[in-house]
Amino acid sequence: MAKLSIGIIGLPNAGKSTLFQALTSIAVPAESYPFCTIEPNLGVVPVPDERLGRLAELVDAAKVTPAVVEFVDIAGLVEGASHGEGLGNRFLQHIREVDAIAHVVRLFSDDTVARVSEGDAARDLELVETELALADLELVEAHAERVTRKARSGEREARDSIDLIRRVLGRLERGQPVRREPLSDEERRLLSGLNLLTLKPQMYVPNVGEDFWIEPQADFETLRAALLEKDPDAMLLPVSARLEAELAELSPAERSEYLEAIGAEGAGLARLIRAGYGLLQLITFFSFNENELRAWTIREGTLAPQAAGTVHTDFEKHFIRAETIGFEEFERHGSLKSARDAGALRFEGKDYIVRDGDVLWFRTGA
Repeated sequence: MAKLSIGIIGLPNAGKSTLFQALTSIAVPAESYPFCTIEPNLGVVPVPDERLGRLAELVDAAKVTPAVVEFVDIAGLVEGASHGEGLGNRFLQHIREVDAIAHVVRLFSDDTVARVSEGDAARDLELVETELALADLELVEAHAERVTRKARSGEREARDSIDLIRRVLGRLERGQPVRREPLSDEERRLLSGLNLLTLKPQMYVPNVGEDFWIEPQADFETLRAALLEKDPDAMLLPVSARLEAELAELSPAERSEYLEAIGAEGAGLARLIRAGYGLLQLITFFSFNENELRAWTIREGTLAPQAAGTVHTDFEKHFIRAETIGFEEFERHGSLKSARDAGALRFEGKDYIVRDGDVLWFRTGA
């Protein structure tokens, strides 16, 4: 895949735009009123990867190109969005276009920032989840009618998918996301054309106060308990949008020193990207020549020819073999020449599954 895209969603004034601005260093309006963000803001940022920096020290390449992630700041959702309230379908369509979702839930206290709901954080989260499920339900109900008609006319794929559609409908009617339904690879393929909102991988991002890592926050534990009761596999990633904005003004050394002092597990950008890679089962491989050292993003399980195709489409078509070495082993040898002299490089064929951290050179035919 060319790049990972993560959509930042949540209720208005949950801190989405402040977080987006801190993560991407792109100035966007962050005033405290609903629908300040209308069209989605896009920010492309490099993937933090210490291995790429180390390779840059070891190889002689004129240019170093990291893998990138696109963050999409999507307008705040309100109750009734699935029926056109607020920005309605425009909001929902923007979510359909991203690979993964970061659902920001307000857990900070600030009387100067209006709160658009009267409930607690668990209620805020449920409101957004319900609207996404209702939007999917409407879509799947219409699809079910089309599939039923096609099945009656004898179309084989339609007959094969009827039971699947019924299961998905049942899940949505219970107000649950489709991603909780056990699905085979073939069933995911059958659903892929619908681009369901609740099938997208999702992480939950409680937007906590700046002192979260110093003093325990009771409402965070309440939210965690409520969420994990419904979804034991849910990924929670507490981030302070306000703290991230302040960290963005510091030098890398000052940032690391401050994060270590408060006991935070790294900056929010790196944690969000790692979480996104985990949700989508993504890995990184590297390639280099005298012109460029580059990091590439692919899915786990990708075969060498398809990995070659991410570099250039012709490479997949004319793939012969790949020459490869793992990052750690390359680092031990210190240079391509030393690795070659030691016989550390391997030749792999079309059935080779690329591993995270592989350094690859592709051999192709004419």
